[in-house]
Amino acid sequence: SGWVIRGAEWGRTGCSESPLRAGAEPRLGCGAPTMSHSDAGGEGASIAPLCASFNQDCTSLAVGTNSGYKLFSLSSVDRLEEIYKCTDTPDVYIVERLFSSSLVVIVSLSTPQRMNVYHFKKGTEICNYSYSNTILTVRLNRQRLIVCLEEAIYIHNIKDLKLLKTIQDIPPNRTGLCALSINHSNSYLAYPGNATIGEIVIYDANNLHSVSVIPAHDGPLAALTFNFAGSKLASASEKGTVIRVFSAPEGQKLYEFRRGMKRYVNIGSLAFSRDSQFLSASSNTETVHIFKLEQPSQSKPQEESPTWSGYMGKMFMAATNYLPTQVSGIINQDRAFATVRLNFSGQRSICMLTMIQKLPRLLVAASDGFLYIYNLDPHDGGECVLINRHRLHSEDDNIDIAKSDLTPSSSLTYAATVAKTSSVPSSSTTPGYSEDGGILHGEIIPEHELAAGPLHLDDETEFPPVSIQNN
Repeated sequence: SGWVIRGAEWGRTGCSESPLRAGAEPRLGCGAPTMSHSDAGGEGASIAPLCASFNQDCTSLAVGTNSGYKLFSLSSVDRLEEIYKCTDTPDVYIVERLFSSSLVVIVSLSTPQRMNVYHFKKGTEICNYSYSNTILTVRLNRQRLIVCLEEAIYIHNIKDLKLLKTIQDIPPNRTGLCALSINHSNSYLAYPGNATIGEIVIYDANNLHSVSVIPAHDGPLAALTFNFAGSKLASASEKGTVIRVFSAPEGQKLYEFRRGMKRYVNIGSLAFSRDSQFLSASSNTETVHIFKLEQPSQSKPQEESPTWSGYMGKMFMAATNYLPTQVSGIINQDRAFATVRLNFSGQRSICMLTMIQKLPRLLVAASDGFLYIYNLDPHDGGECVLINRHRLHSEDDNIDIAKSDLTPSSSLTYAATVAKTSSVPSSSTTPGYSEDGGILHGEIIPEHELAAGPLHLDDETEFPPVSIQNN
């Protein structure tokens, strides 16, 4: 998942290559464009982030800027280690890394119809494709590479980047909204099936056929995400008041959470924890909500002896059966398990739930140029405490934060005290989470984690530069 600052300066123009006819296959080419710093706006050009995205297992963060892109390791809360920095591709508005491998996909505002695939550790280009219109979104797993345009979706094989399928004539998808399961054994793809109502199409990107259509919301969709196994799909509409979770690919509604009733918001991102016990939602407001996906048996109280309050509670729940659907639905919806109060609003942001140093954390990368790290109490929830923030758009990895900015003035909460080394529990004492540190520094993916026909991104025989094909 990721956010992109899209300016009017690129829109449908700015591509130096001639657009293809509608529905035509993308052109495959070789040789990355080379541009000087002066082409990117000179030495005084802004270096604020244009986009940010977490990789599939949240072991690294990719940031695109006016001067190139950066890759950071997410192995520590105290230090944001820069893995790689590129300064020869200006105005990067899409940058996606394949897990912790050396494969990255880049799209620049200077050529918004061209996707460049690089082996960043070697500094070489693998290949590039040109499409019929502006590239809005790129998604990756170990089996497939997905490119989403406004009215078409292209499915590539990740091993040789061959185009396998073009899904044409999709409803207008101006934001490029789509989600790809990172589980390569199913590779489910979700995208809007209607431009005016919240209909979700589930597509099997491995076997290249549509599986199901889910009537998820009354209004247009704004956010989609799969859990790590690809067995659950979360969605939100443009109103942003209700978040629903469905089984994948069947489309059975499993959970319904209410983010709020007072105002409509723009949901910026949805993210499951690795074990699918928690779901986070960020928006253009100052609040990030974290919901707990409990089984019905977990949330039901034990049978108690008859009391007046218990009797009235049962009567109240029974009364909801006679209320209008909209009203009874609101009453039965769960509230947030935990929240984060950001010190800003109106910014684009993405959130991710992950394990860092054996503790559950919520990460928020925002368009203000900072990565915020919060502790999450998996037992009691409540308000999460900011434990660190790192600058993304300068040479300084960290900035100092006064202690009063990190912890409340009152007594320390669980979320604040677990940051201390002496109180770090073992992974076995923090239920509901499993730590997966991943691989750092662009090393190869372990062979057991790869799809059939493993690719080795440190092997010269894999992903050779593809020669130009004449159409």
